[in-house]
Amino acid sequence: MLARVLALDVSLPARQADPAALLECRRNRLSSLVPPMTVRTRFAPSPTGFLHVGGARTALFSYLFARRHGGELILRIEDTDLERSTAESVNAILEGMSWLGLDYDEGPFYQTDRFERYNAVIDQLLEKQLAYRCDCPKERLERIRDMQMAAKLKPRYDGHCRARHVKPDQPHVVRFRNPVEGAVVVDDMIRGRIPFANDELDDLILRRSDGSPTYNLTVVVDDADMDITHVIRGDDHVNNTPRQLNILAAMGKEPPRYAHVPMILGADGARLSKRHGALSVVAYRDQGYLPEALINYLVRLGWSHGDQEVFSLDELIELFDITAVNRAASTFNTTKLDWLNQHYIQHGDPKRIARLLSPHLGHIGIDPATGPDPVTVVEAQAARAKTLVELAATSAFCYVDFDDYDPVAAKKHLRSVAREPLERLRAELDMLALDDWHDEELHRVVERVAEELALTMGKVAQPLRVAVVGRAASPGIDVTLRLVGKEATLRRIDRALAYIAEREAAA
Repeated sequence: MLARVLALDVSLPARQADPAALLECRRNRLSSLVPPMTVRTRFAPSPTGFLHVGGARTALFSYLFARRHGGELILRIEDTDLERSTAESVNAILEGMSWLGLDYDEGPFYQTDRFERYNAVIDQLLEKQLAYRCDCPKERLERIRDMQMAAKLKPRYDGHCRARHVKPDQPHVVRFRNPVEGAVVVDDMIRGRIPFANDELDDLILRRSDGSPTYNLTVVVDDADMDITHVIRGDDHVNNTPRQLNILAAMGKEPPRYAHVPMILGADGARLSKRHGALSVVAYRDQGYLPEALINYLVRLGWSHGDQEVFSLDELIELFDITAVNRAASTFNTTKLDWLNQHYIQHGDPKRIARLLSPHLGHIGIDPATGPDPVTVVEAQAARAKTLVELAATSAFCYVDFDDYDPVAAKKHLRSVAREPLERLRAELDMLALDDWHDEELHRVVERVAEELALTMGKVAQPLRVAVVGRAASPGIDVTLRLVGKEATLRRIDRALAYIAEREAAA
């Protein structure tokens, strides 16, 4: 609770006592009066699109902070933008959080269900003369803005209606009567203390002329009503925070602590946007990334714990410290994400990876039931793919015949000199019973043919690999043959022999 009191440094008149002394007085007065604080964070996306990686990182930081401190995470849907908010976007947000495993304790709460509450607060502020009605026409506001811009002044409302009486039954907006003296100090957990002079803040609109409340009002009311103790959000909200602190003070509410997370940049140094590639959380899922890889990657965008790169979720909950988040922006690096994803594919539970792989096999027309157990495929192939999409593509040979040989591999390995080894291999493999179609016996067959022909293993195994897989890279030849199966192996050797014969005939 004492930490929250530090953010109360709002609206201090210029002639008031020393702010540091005032804060110390507040500490002494309140420290023995309040119970221990239950940490309550919130994730409050606007449903105007998908859950992008920036929002996902904010949700993750809020989740980790709450879990580390034994607190609660509240999900709030800020859907007051009626024209742009959609049910599809809400579903995409919920789906993204579910896939990442970011469970919340309360919600989702929808702001459109709380208009009556927002209007009640606005009416109370009007009654206390902490807000006022403004009927300035759009033309006047634009003219004032142009004059301020021409004079190189910060554009803001000039307070024209502060002392005027605007009747409630005529078109108007409601503005907050921002203090004109003193300063607001944001005690940010990442950026430190940030002062804002009140005379630099304008009288922002609380309620539009159509009767709808604005963001800065709704977020303040919600945070107060929901007992939010810590607000973790993007640093694009820094300039909103002093305004919100002043509104909280006018409502007589204790403010939360704030932590403004730096933005994420693309490789070109610009703010991450659609042109940098897939930003939707579910898009990364569809591209074959694992949720734990994306979680691990996002948390490292601005936060670190020594030189450690790989974290389990339990480790993150134990170690994450919001005050250790870097103040500088972070650059999104797909190469690093790929590295983490490959790590989790390679070291994850093969049964789970196989379950996640199956839909990706289906997307390329493969029924996993028609071939080897996907678990055995994962065990053989996990080190060879960065994503599940890539794993599915490189494992297709286990289930279906390929269309074409890799031209470089075929030119090098499917030559006349490979005909005899392939013929001998086919004969030997054909004699194997299905019960003998296992790694050890398959390896012995290849080794025996190489010895009998006085060839190295590579001179025998590589033509066989290209014949069976279509390319020069695969797991060990014995594992490859086991995964492909006897019938398909013999069929593909026959195809390779026909290919060699066609090359000889054309020569």
